[in-house]
Amino acid sequence: MPANIFAGLILGDRYRVIRELGHGGFGRTYLAEDIDRFNEACVLKEFAPQVQGTYALQKSEELFEREAGVLYKLRHPQIPRFRELFRANLGDRGYLFLVQDFVEGYTYRQLLEARRQTSLFSEAEIIQLFEQLLPVLHYIHTNSVIHRDISPDNLILRSLDQLPVLIDFGGVKQVAAVAASQYKESGVASGEAIATRLGKVGYAPEEQMQSGYASPHSDLYALAMTAMVLLTGREPLELLSQPFYTWQQQFSLSSALAAVLMKMLSPQSGDRFQSALEVLQALQSQIQLQIQAQTQSAPHPSAALTQVPSYTHPVTLQPPLAQPPSTQSTESFASAAPDPPPRRGLLISLLLVALLGSAGAWWTRDRWLPALQALPGQNQSEPDQPEENQPEQSKFSPEEQQRKQTLQTRRQALGVNQQFLVDLTNATFYAQHPEQQGRTLSDDEIDAEWRGIWDGMANEWLNLLEQNVSAEARGKLGAYTNADREQWKQEVNQLYVGSRSLFDLTDAKFFHLFPQMRGQEFIEQPIGQVWQAIAFDQVRAMQSGKTLTQLQFDPDSFSKQDDGTLSPGEGRIYTAQLTEGQILRVSLQAPPQGTLFSIYPPRPGQGTSTFPEDAAEATWAGQLTQSGYYEFVVVANSADPVNYQLNLAVDNVTSAPVKSPIPEAPQAKD
Repeated sequence: MPANIFAGLILGDRYRVIRELGHGGFGRTYLAEDIDRFNEACVLKEFAPQVQGTYALQKSEELFEREAGVLYKLRHPQIPRFRELFRANLGDRGYLFLVQDFVEGYTYRQLLEARRQTSLFSEAEIIQLFEQLLPVLHYIHTNSVIHRDISPDNLILRSLDQLPVLIDFGGVKQVAAVAASQYKESGVASGEAIATRLGKVGYAPEEQMQSGYASPHSDLYALAMTAMVLLTGREPLELLSQPFYTWQQQFSLSSALAAVLMKMLSPQSGDRFQSALEVLQALQSQIQLQIQAQTQSAPHPSAALTQVPSYTHPVTLQPPLAQPPSTQSTESFASAAPDPPPRRGLLISLLLVALLGSAGAWWTRDRWLPALQALPGQNQSEPDQPEENQPEQSKFSPEEQQRKQTLQTRRQALGVNQQFLVDLTNATFYAQHPEQQGRTLSDDEIDAEWRGIWDGMANEWLNLLEQNVSAEARGKLGAYTNADREQWKQEVNQLYVGSRSLFDLTDAKFFHLFPQMRGQEFIEQPIGQVWQAIAFDQVRAMQSGKTLTQLQFDPDSFSKQDDGTLSPGEGRIYTAQLTEGQILRVSLQAPPQGTLFSIYPPRPGQGTSTFPEDAAEATWAGQLTQSGYYEFVVVANSADPVNYQLNLAVDNVTSAPVKSPIPEAPQAKD
């Protein structure tokens, strides 16, 4: 650890350094405590590229901030959250740090080393790893992010829920490498387009190591090589020294898994799977073919089927018996908690359905935040509650007491009603573990793992609410009623906006977070309170002008245009006061299928014009049949930010439009 950064030092008036976790050519990594978040553990990654000169450092930091901005947008429960970027001055030197969540657990490298003397990873464990990790890769790839450095060292089996977590994205290293290559000792841009060769030898495909080119299939190659290392205990270069066609027999691989791995590891990039979805489809197909072949050829089908690994059931990975050294990774890992009860694994076919229906969304929300349809026995016993006064607290271990106290303190700080959090988490818990229906979790040791799962779900909900709902809206969760929705209608009507526009914006954000809820009746369920909290925030955003723009035509002008950028789940409303009889032409320029567009007239149900609603095609022209405020609603329909331009043109425009014989009242909107 550098002399000017030491244990106990507080950086950025917020982060207390605990110890150094690791260092490389691009900077050091520290374990720290966030004193503004109840001393919550976090990771500080220093950015220190090997460049000389003020100009070179400034340009390097600009590149780093740009990359950090991309990573900051990633929101997935199996990716450590990137919290912020901050500068700190110590003595005569300035430092730049990226802050991200700390993940407690073991790297797969540590797990492999601990198991070398007993048993290596089984095919069932590798299938489970693919089932749990391919959704994460699909998420980052649809957000135009390539990891670049997948290996056993950069996968952590999280102690809390036994899920693999993807760490140490190569993009930050890439920025430092670009800076070092383009801004050399002279401190000025060299003008050379030097490729950045990132990735671990053997894990990264040849084209990535030689040219620096990386794409989704590069990550899939690295994942397949990681799987082979875990299955065989041999390193990539040793594996690659032998022909592919010998691997299946030499390492006793099933034909189903071997076929998928060989295609993922094809030397020619064009011969590989190009997406995570393709891998899952192929894996499902290969397994089905193998089962059919064994069933048809075996005289005793039941015996034959036992030869096929159990791909569809989760396997609990055993942590090392002793604490491994923490210097193998840039993250630090405490001893793993006891293995939780096995979770119900999702069939690969179900994963495919989830992927097709929610590209770019959190696949693994199905594990923690499943579709919360009406559950039987809504008054069922609560599995676990972070009550203000826990009964017989001494029955809990010190670690569990601390976990519950942290959960309680955080809930109070976020202003979330306790009973609402219990109801919401119960719904998730019972939907994920229906075998627990009808029983109350005891405070005995036998239910300790189940209580840990419940607490983990509650914490995930708090994460989501903190990131997506304002403090004011969170404060009323559990108490929203139909009367609130009627009040919101009146409030937006005063802005000459109808409830349809309000609900369009609310739905855009809600279904971005919970795509599996489309078509479900959820408003009376606990998750319906989250929808209403989002609606509350949308009303406030309109009132502040953040999401509402009134278009006013300049004198003697016959057209108006406005442009903007919508992040996933965002939307914007435009209003324009127009007159009956005018000819209106509207066009929305945006990427194909990137937006949904709606036009709402001043008074619904009147007139003969048919306007687009939630339409991917965004062009309309016709004669207006009403006078008043028309609403034009644009919402994002993409996993990526969308740039758009709205164009309006009308005939007979005046700076003061002719009033309708029946003036529009604000409440006419609804």
